[in-house]
Amino acid sequence: MSERTRAQRLHDLDVTLWVGKRGIDAVRGELDDQLTEQEFVKIKFHRAARADGDAEELATTLAEQTNADVVQTRGHTAVLER
Repeated sequence: MSERTRAQRLHDLDVTLWVGKRGIDAVRGELDDQLTEQEFVKIKFHRAARADGDAEELATTLAEQTNADVVQTRGHTAVLER
């Protein structure tokens, strides 16, 4: 897949996981399930979740916990792949 095609595909993804006031521990299992079924998962970090760090830090922590890679972070949104 070319970089341009990959970038467009990431851009077109819908957010399928939202992290809120209960933090990343509350969504770890769901993220693991989604990564098993899909190549990419787009995550939105709400304000309450960002009290524990910015979106990049939270995405990195989630990636480490689910054996995934952070593909992209932009604003309050991240994309992970496995």
